[in-house]
Amino acid sequence: MSLERLWHKSYAPGVPTEFEPEKITMAERLSQVAAKYPDRVAFVYMGKKITYREYEGLVNRFARALADLGVKEGDKVAMLLPNIPQMVIANHAVYRLGAVTAMNNPLYTERELAHQLDDSDATMLVTLDLLLPRALKLKAETKIRTIITCHISDYLPFPKKQLFPYVKKAMFRKVEPQPGVYQFMDLIGKYPDMPVENKARWDELAALIYTGGTTGVSKGAMLTHANISSVVQQFSAWFPDLKDTYENLLGIYPIFHSAGYSVGQNLPIWNGWCCTLVPKPEPGAIVEMLSKFKPTFLPGVPTIYTGLLRNEKFRKMNLSFVKGYFGGAAPLPEDTLSQLRQLHGAIIYDVYGATENTAFATVTPWGGKVKFGTVGVPLPGTDIKIVDLDTGTRELPPKEAGEICIKGPQVMSGYYKKPEETAQALKDGWFYTGDIGFFDEDGYLTISDRKKDMICASGFNIYPKEVDEILFGHPKILEACCIGVPDEYRGETVKAYVVVQPGETLTEQEVIAYCKGKMTGYKVPTQVEFIDQLPKSAIGKIMRREVRDMDKKKREGRS
Repeated sequence: MSLERLWHKSYAPGVPTEFEPEKITMAERLSQVAAKYPDRVAFVYMGKKITYREYEGLVNRFARALADLGVKEGDKVAMLLPNIPQMVIANHAVYRLGAVTAMNNPLYTERELAHQLDDSDATMLVTLDLLLPRALKLKAETKIRTIITCHISDYLPFPKKQLFPYVKKAMFRKVEPQPGVYQFMDLIGKYPDMPVENKARWDELAALIYTGGTTGVSKGAMLTHANISSVVQQFSAWFPDLKDTYENLLGIYPIFHSAGYSVGQNLPIWNGWCCTLVPKPEPGAIVEMLSKFKPTFLPGVPTIYTGLLRNEKFRKMNLSFVKGYFGGAAPLPEDTLSQLRQLHGAIIYDVYGATENTAFATVTPWGGKVKFGTVGVPLPGTDIKIVDLDTGTRELPPKEAGEICIKGPQVMSGYYKKPEETAQALKDGWFYTGDIGFFDEDGYLTISDRKKDMICASGFNIYPKEVDEILFGHPKILEACCIGVPDEYRGETVKAYVVVQPGETLTEQEVIAYCKGKMTGYKVPTQVEFIDQLPKSAIGKIMRREVRDMDKKKREGRS
């Protein structure tokens, strides 16, 4: 992008206003970095250090194993893992073969996973030993034919690895030999670490990362090698003073999520940095890692920072080694920002984007002005326009709110096997986000609302229609309508308005318990209000917007 834009004046010195990504895939980049910095630590996992030389070798070994199991160019390999070394090894091995990684959330229910696995056309699944019983059930319901299991303890340092099966029995499952099931460490031990031919191609599909998109149906955003390489190059250009430094990023964002996929896994590799993997982002574990490994970048969703601020050890820590705190996926409460600044002098750099644009579109200017309530300015090579809500064609001036549209090399090629949804989201190269916002006079973007009904809790997108449908399955529920309501900890939480069947009785606890058995935890309503009838349109459709307005009036009446 070479046109002068409003936000360019807000860039830090050295950040380019014109940007063209180098056509180097992440598969190529890893080999380049491993050759240049072989002894640098690439990943740290619970104290275990993996250098770039070792990491490159592990990727080559696993790529050979996958090839011998029949994985070829274009094949889909599903991942169902937390932030552990096997995840980053497997993803890059799949890149190297010209195959496609399909990301999945380990916390999802069988119903949610069955949909995604089937939709992705994945024939192989890499997962935890603890999830093997579930994986075997899914194998019978989907196209999965081969399962590779990983132990959480596989890459623990001595003596933790040896003690783990005895000390953490509940987190270790012995895998019995059976057809179509292999163990990660057995496979990787059979092959040499010599170079493997790189079959990754710039414009070819590299990953499917699932997003709710514009409806309640989970869709696979098709991200090419160009998308995933471009976004880390754009993000790297944001920090001109760190070009030749060695940074350590705390890998809090889950890698199955586009933010973790890009900034936790691939950004450090592009720059030859280190990522300290966080398999379970609990405040106590994060504090311990901060103390031991002293990462220079600390990213997290608002709930991470809120949890850390409640930890006494965190409040008393000397965090002078942290160069940057990054918040994203949901608005950061002003109180959280002020507490962090008061305790640690921390400046939170807000990030905004979506899975469809490989996670990142705007960031607070590095070393520049911080404007509370904004999500910064567009990254180099990213163009953003605000269009009217009626036609989506008229571009609006600063300070006027409309739909946010994004264009850039990080924008997906479409939704997998969904041409109609793709046509709605992508128009002339622009991704229509469904978010409503506006620019100020300096090019800082503010997100003011959402065009669609999506609820954003702790950085995860929740589609109320999906929760509604689960509630409708309860024998005592006649009607239901879910909305997002403000929550101090999660940003937003799910509230369900429920109409009970005539003659029946139901409690809030019963509704919540029912939902817990049907969906992943963050989607479960935390508030339930019973109502005699829900507002409907002339044709009988429940009007969610009116439910939201009704709830808002109630809350304002109480305040």
